Amino acid sequence: MMSKQPTIVFVDDDQRASDLFSRFAQTEGLAVQGFQSVTQAQSWLEQNAADLIISDLKMPGMSGLEFLEWVRSRDKDVPFVLITGYSTLDHAIDALRLGADDFIKKPFDPEELVQLAHRLLRQEPDPRTLPLSQAERAMLGNSPAISGVYRVIDKIHDVRINVMIEGESGSGKELAARALHEHSDFANKPYIVIDCGALTDTLLENELFGHEKGAYTGASTTKQGLLEIASGGTVFLDEIGNISDAMQVKLLRVIQEQQITRVGGITPINIDVRFIVASNRDLAKMVSEGSFRHDLYHRLHVVRLRIPPLRERKEDIPALIDHFIRHFASRYNRPAQRFDAESMERIMAYDWPGNVRELKNMIERAVALSNAAEISLDLDGDTASPWASSLAKPNNGNAAPGIDADQPTLEVLERRYIEKILQANDGNREKTALTLGINKSTLWRKLQSYGQNDTNESPS
Repeated sequence: MMSKQPTIVFVDDDQRASDLFSRFAQTEGLAVQGFQSVTQAQSWLEQNAADLIISDLKMPGMSGLEFLEWVRSRDKDVPFVLITGYSTLDHAIDALRLGADDFIKKPFDPEELVQLAHRLLRQEPDPRTLPLSQAERAMLGNSPAISGVYRVIDKIHDVRINVMIEGESGSGKELAARALHEHSDFANKPYIVIDCGALTDTLLENELFGHEKGAYTGASTTKQGLLEIASGGTVFLDEIGNISDAMQVKLLRVIQEQQITRVGGITPINIDVRFIVASNRDLAKMVSEGSFRHDLYHRLHVVRLRIPPLRERKEDIPALIDHFIRHFASRYNRPAQRFDAESMERIMAYDWPGNVRELKNMIERAVALSNAAEISLDLDGDTASPWASSLAKPNNGNAAPGIDADQPTLEVLERRYIEKILQANDGNREKTALTLGINKSTLWRKLQSYGQNDTNESPS
């Protein structure tokens, strides 16, 4: 029987990561034993029992994967989570194959990791019997505009039905996808996210379907694909509108037949995968234009979930602000508690083209720089801030803030905004895409249309 205060072994050679997670976990009634090396953790585990083990992947000496193998040779049941900041999906596949229960990317969100810990420790009731948690509602909102999202999540918890999520970049599509899985009858099965906009056709096919040994130069071993690994669970295909026509045909066949064939293989492998897909592009319009297959669209469009942009649900902003301030104040050990009245007025007047992600980034920066309980957006002289002009004090004229008297088009305003943020980030496109709440390939296409991609640089 598990003790009232479960013990988590947390292994990371970065002491700050251990301290950060420990601080969050202890407030949730979880005891954490932090170690800076696998050797230290092994010595402790020789004499003690853990209810959950969380380990970084890349560490001096023994790696997280080797540690996982060692743990599984002794205990096949203790939940194990791997943290990886070393981007390849192969690590996730290897971890799942070796017996990991889940993996999370670094830098991790300590609140999200604590929620994952609760689920793996079975400290929370069955999510099927609960509405969305307060944290999840704080991330998505409580406005009437988004209430339909909650109703759909509740209604389809017991059916393995494909879902298409539509919404602008940064609006919360991935949060909704995760909530769909976490509140389903198969929440204990794998949940895997794949960014279709970040992979070429060849890489995407290899990651989805896997390959047989000798399928191509360098394929020295057989590799399971993510669809095979995720069987019984959910695969979230983000930016589905970016895949080629050839890949659309292959994906359609997989969805219809629930079978995959590894690259270089000839034997079909049965799978059982629920697909959730998302795009910030208008897929229905792409179908009418012939750039997205109508048969694939209708296979995926069984249930439609639209995430409204933040400008359509501004009543959610105060709750989102409160959630993010508390989150980042705890993370960075800052006294911040709220924005002053003038700052709130400017925040509420802004349309947030980058949606919740842009709001979150702004609050993170403001909290990190704060030194008092009340935050003031004194941006007039802060040219380093990407929000300096967007949240500037309104002028005394009749024109709306940020709008010239000659009424420029939305396209012109978007270009000015993107170029301003690119300049604020010293030309760093990855940081710019993150700030804007769009993926790198979308930013690359927009810059290309502005004539700013005069090199052979690619978005991948």
